[in-house]
Amino acid sequence: MKKIINSPEHVLDEMLDGFAYANAHLVKRVTGTSVIARKYKNDGQVALVSGGGSGHEPSHAGFVGKGMLASAVCGEVFTSPTPDQVYEGIKAADQGGGVLLIIKNYTGDVMNFEMAAELAEADGIDVAHIVVDDDIAVEDSSFTAGKRGVAGTVIMHKILGAAAESGMGLQELKTLGETLVASIKSIGVSILPATVPAVGKPGFELADDEMEYGVGIHGEPGYRREPLKSSKEIAEELVMKLKDAFDWQEGDRYGVLVNGLGATPLMEQFVFMNDTAKLLDQEGLDIAFKKVGSLMTSLDMAGVSLTLVKVADEKWLDYWHMPVETTDWA
Repeated sequence: MKKIINSPEHVLDEMLDGFAYANAHLVKRVTGTSVIARKYKNDGQVALVSGGGSGHEPSHAGFVGKGMLASAVCGEVFTSPTPDQVYEGIKAADQGGGVLLIIKNYTGDVMNFEMAAELAEADGIDVAHIVVDDDIAVEDSSFTAGKRGVAGTVIMHKILGAAAESGMGLQELKTLGETLVASIKSIGVSILPATVPAVGKPGFELADDEMEYGVGIHGEPGYRREPLKSSKEIAEELVMKLKDAFDWQEGDRYGVLVNGLGATPLMEQFVFMNDTAKLLDQEGLDIAFKKVGSLMTSLDMAGVSLTLVKVADEKWLDYWHMPVETTDWA
């Protein structure tokens, strides 16, 4: 294992200190916790909190700031943060308008965030939550019951963050979030596995000429392994899977996100976007917004995921384009 670290047991703590130091103009680390909180305040606004195991950077700390998350709670690598840490994240975020938790659908995350919500409500903080389950590749894999939450979670941060910044109330935000979750679907492919620092070896094995469709962001099994394909062939597989899931019609309006999984150069991400764009055009879809970048990673995994959002409301586009002040949303 080759990694620029000091020791696996100190990776989280040292990463959070380094992140907070580098971005001190926007965020702070809440003392004694694994919480990154924004310095920006807007009294009375609903605050968004997300998080989960580390190793998915820039998710979620990179999206803390004006217009997106009020705080992010960071667990150990690929491990859910504990309820007490999530509770600290809720308290740090609360500005008097209530707190909305955005939770990726993994068993530990859902349980621990819900327990933290109960603790916060006992303190008089209004808390609601949304569970994101955008991954269409498999269901009931390791880590989760049902579909996994992956890169679509970042789109939730952006649109709901803008809606909160615009003054939307807690229950209205929850309703919007539930509609949005139902409109987002993702699927990915891996060509090289990730190596967890504490383990010291890849989480699964792929031969030099192999790839796997549907691998999860923790290295969970996908749905098919086969010889490495071209970008065009990979795009065809993923777009057709999404077509089946959405059952779209010509003229339907969508947003698209191509997400790098950690070790995929932007060059390759843009090649994949180019192939995807041609296919979506052939399908007759109206693409209202698009984004490329490594936003929800899996340590040093090589691969990409493709997320589509069916635009059900034109207001979503206003929220998408609203400026933010975070470290990793450009």
